[in-house]
Amino acid sequence: QITGTRSGPTDFSSLNTLNPDVNVFQRKFVNEVRRCEEMDRKLRFVEKEIKKVGIPMVDTGENPEVPFPRDMIDLEATFEKLENELKEINTNQEALKKNFLELTELKHILHRTQQFFDEMEDPNLLEESSALMEGSEGGRGAPLRLGFVAGVISRERIPTFERMLWRVCRGNVFLRKAEIEDPLEDPTTGDQVHKSVFIIFFQGDQLKNRVKKICEGFRASLYPCPETPQERKEMLAGVNSRIDDLQMVLNQTEDHRQRVLQAASKTIRVWFIKVRKMKAIYHTLNLCNIDVTQKCLIAEVWCPVSDLDSIQFALRRGTERSGSTVPSILNRMQTKQTPPTFNKTNKFTSGFQNIVDAYGIGNYREINPAPYTIITFPFLFAVMFGDMGHGLLMLCAALYLVLRESRILAQKIDNEMFNMVFAGRYIILLMGVFSVYTGLIYNDCFSKSLNMFGSGWSVRPMFMEGEWGRFTPENTVLQLDPAVPGVFNGPYPLGIDPVWNIATNKLTFLNSFKMKMSVILGVIHMLFGVSLSLFNHLYFKKPLNIFLGFIPEIVFMFSLFGYLVLLVFYKWTAYDAFTSKDAPSLLIHFINMCLFNYNDPTNKPLYRGQMGIQILLVLIALACVPCMLIVKTMVLRRQHLWKKHLVCVADFDFGDVAVHQAIHTIEYCLGCISNTASYLRLWALSLAHAQLSEVLWSMVMHLGLSSRSGGGFFGLSIIFAAFAMLTVAILLIMEGLSAFLHALRLHWVEFQNKFYTGQGFKFVPFSFESILEGRFDE
Repeated sequence: QITGTRSGPTDFSSLNTLNPDVNVFQRKFVNEVRRCEEMDRKLRFVEKEIKKVGIPMVDTGENPEVPFPRDMIDLEATFEKLENELKEINTNQEALKKNFLELTELKHILHRTQQFFDEMEDPNLLEESSALMEGSEGGRGAPLRLGFVAGVISRERIPTFERMLWRVCRGNVFLRKAEIEDPLEDPTTGDQVHKSVFIIFFQGDQLKNRVKKICEGFRASLYPCPETPQERKEMLAGVNSRIDDLQMVLNQTEDHRQRVLQAASKTIRVWFIKVRKMKAIYHTLNLCNIDVTQKCLIAEVWCPVSDLDSIQFALRRGTERSGSTVPSILNRMQTKQTPPTFNKTNKFTSGFQNIVDAYGIGNYREINPAPYTIITFPFLFAVMFGDMGHGLLMLCAALYLVLRESRILAQKIDNEMFNMVFAGRYIILLMGVFSVYTGLIYNDCFSKSLNMFGSGWSVRPMFMEGEWGRFTPENTVLQLDPAVPGVFNGPYPLGIDPVWNIATNKLTFLNSFKMKMSVILGVIHMLFGVSLSLFNHLYFKKPLNIFLGFIPEIVFMFSLFGYLVLLVFYKWTAYDAFTSKDAPSLLIHFINMCLFNYNDPTNKPLYRGQMGIQILLVLIALACVPCMLIVKTMVLRRQHLWKKHLVCVADFDFGDVAVHQAIHTIEYCLGCISNTASYLRLWALSLAHAQLSEVLWSMVMHLGLSSRSGGGFFGLSIIFAAFAMLTVAILLIMEGLSAFLHALRLHWVEFQNKFYTGQGFKFVPFSFESILEGRFDE
C-alpha cells in the first residue's frame, strides 16, 4: 500500500528511500530479491546453452504482466528442473565424448602402430634401431628385445617432446610419430585439437619409467597396445564396434538436448521478463518503509498533479487484483525539497532535448531551451552548411530513416554508430530542410548557381578612360556597372544573383555579405537568450534580478551590439549604386564609437547627429556595469541587514556575494564581445564549405565533363563515382559533423548561458522498459 506521495506542478521523480539506515541485507524483501537473482542466474545459464548451439530465441514481442507472488514457486520449480536436466545432459554428454575421444585415439594408435611394426620389418630400419640401442648397458653381443609404449600427444608439442626424450634418455630410445589427419574434439571445451600418434621403443625398465614420466609431463595419453598383429587386429575390431555404438548414443543424447533447448528458446524471453519485473518490484519495495504493524508499506514519490487520478485508479486496480481487503491510501504532502526535472518528449522532440540535457539538466521549473532549439539549431547549422544539393542529399537520407523507422526499430540493429544517427533522424531531417533553404538563399548547388530568374545586372561593360574594361582578346574580364539598370530595378527576387558565381570578386562580395549576416544572427540570438531570462526571474519572483540584472544586461547589449546591427541595415538602405563608393566602414565606425574618436577624416558619418547618439549609447552601456557590479551587491546586503533586524537568520557572506557578482558582470560584459565574435564561425564555415565544394567540382567533376575523347563516357562514369564518394565522405559527413559541433557550441556557450543554469537533476522513472534493456541499477 502507498500511503503518501509528494506531488509537484509538472515534474515527478523516482521513489525516495525511506529506510537509508537499514542494512541492505536486513530489509523486508531481501529474500525475494535473492530468489529472483537465483532464477535470473538459471535463465542466463539456459540462454548461454541456447546460444552455444546456435538456436534462435523466439521474440514475439509479448510483454507479460508481473506474476503473483504465489506463482514464484512454480517458476522456481520449472527453472530448477530445466537447469538440472541440462546439467545432467551436459555431464553425460561430456563423459560420452571423453570415452569417444579415447576410443578414437586408441583406434588411430592401433592402426598406426601396425604400420610402424610393418615398417620395422624393413632390414634397413631394423639396423637403424639396433644401432641406436647398442650403446645401452647389457645390450652388446646379445639379441635385443625392445619394449614400447604408444600414445597420442598434441601436434604442437611434438618438437619439444622429442628433444626432451633425446636428452633425458641420452639417445637410447627410438621414436616414431605420425599425424592424425582429422582434428579431434576436446570434450571439455568443445575445441578442435590436432594430435599425433607416437610409439617409443626402449630397452629396460629404467628407460620405461623415464619415458612414462616424460609422457605424463607433456600430457600425452598412453594406451595399451598388444605386441602381436593378431591381437592388435582383434582389439581394433572391438574398438570400431564400441565407437559405432557410442556414436549412436551420442546422437540420441544430442537430439534430446536439442529438443530441450528448442522448447526453452520459445519461452525464455517471457521468463526473463517475468523474473526481472518481479526483481525490480521487490527491489523497489525494499526502498519503502514498513509501519509498526508490519502490514503496511509507506512510500513517498514525486508525481504530476494531472496524473493523480490515474495513479489512484492504478492503486485501486492493484488492490482488487491482489485480493486485498485493505484499500491503498494516497495523500498529497507538502515538502521543501527541490523536485527533480522531467520534460515530456516524443520521438520528434527527444533528440533536441538530449542536446540540451547533454549541457546540463535544468533546475526545476527553469525555462527549457529545447523548444527554441528545434528551430535555431538546424537553422544555424544550415547557415554554415548552405547548399541545395548537399542539403537535399541529407534530407533524403533522413527521410528514409523517418519513413522506415518502424521496420528499423523491429530489426534491433546493434551498431552503435547507426543507432546514434537513427536517434537523431528528426534533427538531420530539419538540418536538411534548412540547408536546402539557405542553399537557395546563397544560390549554391554543388558549388554552382541556378539561373532561375535571370541576372539582374546589365551585361553592358562599363567603359572607362582608354581601353580598360573593354572586352578584347587581351582583356577577357568585363566590369559591370551597378548603376546601369538590368532586368530588375530593385533587389534580386530570391537569394543571390547567379552572375556572382562567375565573378572574379565573388569571394570579396560573399565575405562582406556573410560576415554581416553572421553578426546580425548572432546578436539576435543572444538578445533572445537574454530575453528568456526575464521569464525565469518572473516565475521565481526575483524582482531584484529583473531591475538590476535583466534590464542592465539587455540595455548593455542593445546599446552596443544592437546598435551595430541597426547600422548594418541602415547602410544597406541608405546607399545605392551611385553612392556606394562613399559608404564608410562600419567596423571603423564601431571602434571609433567605443573610443570616442570622431576626428577621423577617412570615415565620414552615416547620418546627422550620429556623434551625440553614439556618445549617449556608450554612456548608457557604461552605466549598466556598476548597476550589475555594485548596486545589486549593496541592495542584497541591505536586504540581509533588514532580515537580520527582523530576527530572520540567514546566511550571507558579503565578500562571496561581491566576488560572485563581479565575476558574473565581467563575464557577461566581455562575453558580449567574445560571443559576438564567436558567431563569425557562421561566416567562416559557410565560406569553407562553399570553397571545398567548388574545389571538389573543379578538380574532379570538371575533368570528366571537359573530356572530348571516345572513352569520355566511361571516364565520366568513373569520375562521377569518385565525385559522389568524395562528396558524401568530405562534404556531407566531415563538413556536416563540423557544422553540427559548431552549432552545438553556439547553443551551449553563446545562447544557453544567458538564461539557463542547468544545475538540476533528472527524473529517472521506474520503467519496466528500461529495466528489461539492462539499465536497472541493482
